[in-house]
Amino acid sequence: MAIVTSTDKLATPADKPRRRLEAALRLPAAWYAAFAVYAACVAAFSGPGLDHWWGIWAAGGYALAAVIAVARRGRGGQVVALAVAVAGALIAPLTWLATQEPSTPDATVVARSGVLLLHHGSPYLPLAQLAHGGWLAYNPYLPVMAIFGLPKALGLPGILGDPRPWLALATIGLLYATFRITTKRRAAQLRAGSGQRAAITLAALAIASPVMAFPLAMGITDPPVIALTCLTLAMLTRGSHGARRLWQAAMVLGVVCAMKYTAWPALAVLVVMVKARDGGRAAIRFGAIALGTAVALSAALAPAALSDPDSLLRNTVAYPLGLTGAASPAQSPLPGHILTTLGPAGHAAAIALLALAGLALVLSLIFAAPAGPARAATRIALGLTALFALSPATRFGYFCYPLALYGWVALSGAGRLTVRGPASHLTLRPRRAAQIPPITRPWRPVEDSES
Repeated sequence: MAIVTSTDKLATPADKPRRRLEAALRLPAAWYAAFAVYAACVAAFSGPGLDHWWGIWAAGGYALAAVIAVARRGRGGQVVALAVAVAGALIAPLTWLATQEPSTPDATVVARSGVLLLHHGSPYLPLAQLAHGGWLAYNPYLPVMAIFGLPKALGLPGILGDPRPWLALATIGLLYATFRITTKRRAAQLRAGSGQRAAITLAALAIASPVMAFPLAMGITDPPVIALTCLTLAMLTRGSHGARRLWQAAMVLGVVCAMKYTAWPALAVLVVMVKARDGGRAAIRFGAIALGTAVALSAALAPAALSDPDSLLRNTVAYPLGLTGAASPAQSPLPGHILTTLGPAGHAAAIALLALAGLALVLSLIFAAPAGPARAATRIALGLTALFALSPATRFGYFCYPLALYGWVALSGAGRLTVRGPASHLTLRPRRAAQIPPITRPWRPVEDSES
């Protein structure tokens, strides 16, 4: 039997994908094979662009990793397989693309924003230059993202000045910090020997997956935003929360909110989660620290941007919503973009549906507040899925956010609960009777990812 609380039952349909993913993690060769098929499809059907090169490198790396994982089933063989997957899916294609091919649009925008930030105090071009610069003149990111363009602005040559390796290094470091918080009990399951080794293993596994490796190789800016969001969730797990951890998590969330607007749904969800778990005062402090950190960082890094709000709003709000003369290249055939192709009325309908999706998220937070980080991650993922599906400027790649959030819940074990003490309002679910521990002291539910 497994014990769950009535406030956060594990047997709900929303938890089934997580449980299935946790079970599938015991089959690394199958994962590498699936990744290889995906990368091969990218190479075969993406055309002659840069995606094609990533698919070629990654398909070979994943296929070799799968062979090694089957041939060498011990810990040493699995480590080698994981290293091959990381090398083939991220290191090799990133190096190839950064040294042999033209810069990707995302990397170009970030690099230019670093130059503008260093020399003009704002990562955004003025309105006069936006009018004649085309879509590549726009910078939809918030000021902190320009940090990844500073190496180029400071004159570092070649690949050292390219934003892509710095985006990758930041993401890897943040993922390690995330799993370092939540893997003490996962270490035994992974047979990693220690929490540190387990954190390295899980961070490498996350970075090797196409969810992270593909956008990082292409210079897309979403992975560090995802990693910072997951770090915030990890810092809010029940085993590690407290007054000090709460304000630290709020500051981390403030950093990511100053990087990209896709982090703002996480701010709303997590403030409600903290209120449901720790009370109204804690939620107010948490939200105030997060917003204060975001504003302070933006003001300190880009003072000129705050003094020119028209340029800031035109770049970061009007352009992503399709309200400028320049059309975004993010035009995947999702409902929001399809509506915009029908003319002004369709575009207005897409904006209205986007607003309704935001209202639905707010109502869900009012009437069914998430009680813990795992539930909060699921709610953030659902909100972002609706946002990406209905946005006028959208692409399939944005769905790396919900995929990564579900992956974090499974990899970290954040969705599991154990119970201490007598069960006055518990639900029992058949599983394995040997898992029930002796009950000897007053109980309180705690998440299995205690640090």
